[in-house]
Amino acid sequence: MICGVDEAGKGSVLGPMVVAAVGVSSDDILADLGIKDSKLLTAKERERLYTIIRKKCRVAIVKLDAQEIDAVRQDMTLNAAVARAHAQVITKLSPACAYVDACDVNSFRYAEMVKSHLERPCEIVSEHHADEKFPVVSAASIIAKVTRDRAIAMLAKKYGDIGSGYPADPVTIRFLNAYIDEHRIPPPIARKSWKTVSTILAKKTQSSLGDF
Repeated sequence: MICGVDEAGKGSVLGPMVVAAVGVSSDDILADLGIKDSKLLTAKERERLYTIIRKKCRVAIVKLDAQEIDAVRQDMTLNAAVARAHAQVITKLSPACAYVDACDVNSFRYAEMVKSHLERPCEIVSEHHADEKFPVVSAASIIAKVTRDRAIAMLAKKYGDIGSGYPADPVTIRFLNAYIDEHRIPPPIARKSWKTVSTILAKKTQSSLGDF
C-alpha cells in the first residue's frame, strides 16, 4: 500500500489543524475520479469526492485543536508538530511508501523529520506541492479540507460567523476583535501563540492605556 498525506488549517488562527492520510493499493483506484488538489475544487466537488474517497480508500485523520497547537509549540516548531502528525497518520495505515507535502523549505530534511516519529519503517517521498503532483496526496488534501471545513462550521454554530479562520480573512479578524472587546481574552478556539492574536491584544492594551 502507498499513502498520501496532507493537512488543512496549518496557518489558521482559529480552529483545528487537520492532517489526513489516504491509503491505496494502486493509483488506479483514484483514476478517472477527477481528484485534484482541494484548493482547485469547489466545496461541492470536495464533498462529493470526500464520500467516494472514504468508500474506496483507507483513511486516517489526526486533529490538533487551537489549545493543543499552542501547547506543542512550547516544545517544538510548528513544522516539527506537523511532521509528527504526518507520522501519526502514516503509522495508522502502515504503508510501504508515503508521499507527503513538505512543510519545510528543505524537502529532504522534512522527510527525515517525519521518519524520526515513525513506529515502523516506511519510505517517505517528501515534495513541495505534492498535493498537485500525486493523486493520492490530492485525495488526502480533500479529506483534510472537508474535515476542517466541517469543524469550522460546527464552531460557527457556537460562536457565530468566524469566517475561514485564517488571519487574512477580514471576517475572522472582526470576530477576534469583537470577542476580545467583550470578554477581554481571546476565544478558546484561537491559537494564542499566533502573532495575529498577540498583535490584537497589544493594540487593545495600548488603546486602554490611552484612555487614562
